[in-house]
Amino acid sequence: MHDLLHERGQSRLVELLGDLGINDVFVLDAFRRVPRHWFVDPAVADSAYTDVTLPLGYQQTLSQPSVVARMLELVRGGRTLHRVLEVGAGSGFQTALLAHLAEQVYAIERIAPLAVEARKRIERLELHNVVIRHGDGLLGWSECQPFDAIILAACPESVPEVLLAQLAEGGRLIAPVGLGQRQQLFLYERDGESVRESPLDAAFFVPALAGLE
Repeated sequence: MHDLLHERGQSRLVELLGDLGINDVFVLDAFRRVPRHWFVDPAVADSAYTDVTLPLGYQQTLSQPSVVARMLELVRGGRTLHRVLEVGAGSGFQTALLAHLAEQVYAIERIAPLAVEARKRIERLELHNVVIRHGDGLLGWSECQPFDAIILAACPESVPEVLLAQLAEGGRLIAPVGLGQRQQLFLYERDGESVRESPLDAAFFVPALAGLE
């Protein structure tokens, strides 16, 4: 019965995302295929398919599904994605979604216990195109560049140049940027030697920190 309730919740969430203007059928399909309740604390699993932010521990959060879906839709841009970098894997939920949208996903998580648990969940789902590393995501993953898409799940004061430098030609990076309550989503697109910056919605994410835990 509990699994049936989660399946119904998952279907309702996908319908909600469509109602909120998410049109990318590949993003919606990814949400159908990834069980969000696997990626949250059992104490809040009943809220897994509501459009709310949920705690992960370690002062980290799992972002609202509608925010995640919008970021994925924008960073994909209707393209076939080969290599994708995720900065801030957290519990691995967005990582799992990306696994259905890209040929290869490289995810970095700075908090060691979160990285370990995210790997376990990805293995449970048998997603073999994902590598999760415990590391400082603000440095990127230079040996695996260039990336068609880079997505930040936490908010830096500004996007590090080293991340923008790891974008492939035509690649996109999406990130919340700013301090405290003054955050805004930005989309960055590489065009030759230049990077075009487009401001989007207001946002509220945990801060992106350097270093490891």
